[in-house]
Amino acid sequence: MENRLREIRRSFDVTQEELAKAVGTTRQTIHRIERGKLKKAPSYELMCAIAAFFNKRVEDIFFNHSVTHVLQNNKTA
Repeated sequence: MENRLREIRRSFDVTQEELAKAVGTTRQTIHRIERGKLKKAPSYELMCAIAAFFNKRVEDIFFNHSVTHVLQNNKTA
């Protein structure tokens, strides 16, 4: 999955460890998200937590057809 997480995280001068702790995940998960190495997209809850941490919209950080589909389904649920 394509994302701007690394770019945004660095612009806020936040380490992977700090972000992971703030959103309730591991540094390794943040690293894998940034590198696009997760086997599947991060959970909707994790994407929302990361976006909220940076006061951004999920779509500002994560972009991919499947993310758009997940977001649309959650908005209508």
